[in-house]
Amino acid sequence: MTPFLQLALAMSIIVLAAKAGGYISYRLGQPSVLGELLMGVLLGPSVLDILHISYFAESHVGETVHQLAEIGVLLLMFLAGLDLHLTELYRSGKVALFAGILGVVFPAILGVVTGLGFSLGLIPAIFLGLILSATSVSISAQTLMELKVLRSRVGIGLLGAAVFDDILVVLGLSLFTAIAQPGSAGGLASVSIILLRMVVYLVGASLLGLWLLPRLSKWVDELPISQGVITFTLVTILLYGWFAEVLGQVAAITGAFLAGLCLSRSLLKERIEHGISTLAYSLFVPIFFVNIGLSVDIRSLGAESLWLFLSMVLVAVVGKVLGAGWGANLGGLSRREAFQLGVGMISRGEVGLIVASVGIAQGLINESVFSGVVGMVVVTTLITPLLLRRLFVKAEAKQAIVEIAQGEER
Repeated sequence: MTPFLQLALAMSIIVLAAKAGGYISYRLGQPSVLGELLMGVLLGPSVLDILHISYFAESHVGETVHQLAEIGVLLLMFLAGLDLHLTELYRSGKVALFAGILGVVFPAILGVVTGLGFSLGLIPAIFLGLILSATSVSISAQTLMELKVLRSRVGIGLLGAAVFDDILVVLGLSLFTAIAQPGSAGGLASVSIILLRMVVYLVGASLLGLWLLPRLSKWVDELPISQGVITFTLVTILLYGWFAEVLGQVAAITGAFLAGLCLSRSLLKERIEHGISTLAYSLFVPIFFVNIGLSVDIRSLGAESLWLFLSMVLVAVVGKVLGAGWGANLGGLSRREAFQLGVGMISRGEVGLIVASVGIAQGLINESVFSGVVGMVVVTTLITPLLLRRLFVKAEAKQAIVEIAQGEER
């Protein structure tokens, strides 16, 4: 059997399972993303482990699925940025700043205390705090888009806070690995360079994108090219993601989000949104959500890491809800909105796994800690959309009761 036919069958199974899981979840009154994530866990090494059966024995199948999933998360974050206006994001600056900073500080401190409590040693404990401070906002963004509240104060503040979170975690990871490695020198100097590159990228890509990308999209639309605007948009997403990591030292999803924010000013916004949404939600985004489950193995949790895993889940939830929630409240959101934002920051997703993989590769954490982190990532990724839906639906019901009462008083 040729490698292409193996990949074709794997993609067929993954996309079909994702859509079936999403439909079942929707029929049960839950976000469709929850069903897609659970399908990933079912198909992954935790249960069926389909990519390791003899038919898919070639490693290229899993690797290709992973790369397609990376494109999916870029498209998802681009659509999240496209749905916003720059003025809305600017107005949420105070909320985003406080929620982003405190949403990193609280779980980091609690993570260090947890690591020391389990006698991991100072360096592994600090790195555990760094892992727990990460956030993967793509899951929450998808849930808020389904609930049609992405452009609410909570949704906009959440996306802004995620940008600050990403920057702080990358800086912390760079600083820690530079200092913790034996024989490392110039740690502060290297971090200063990374910070400079972040600033150059974020400022340069924003200014250039806001001025140039809407004009370029209009110019491309006038050329005799089939689907020219959609092609231009796809190239922009990929390049912004590439430059974000290579030049700016921030996550590629931040670059994709920034590209969406810039093109939200284009006169062709609706056509861009329709074209990219069709491509994203028919193929790449379902693969992304299922791939999260394909990347983890819950069975790897041994008895020695069970209590550490449970402690990490508790810290992951409490740290983000208290830290990001308190920060959002300080920034001007109500307590209810701040709580919703804090819950939206719980998911660690692929970001938590990436940070953990750096730690295991460089010997900063052991296999037991890594297994606990994997379990924590799965749990936080699964509960976030569930909790968000409950919070927003409950808030809408309460608002409806208030409006009815006010109408009766009149």
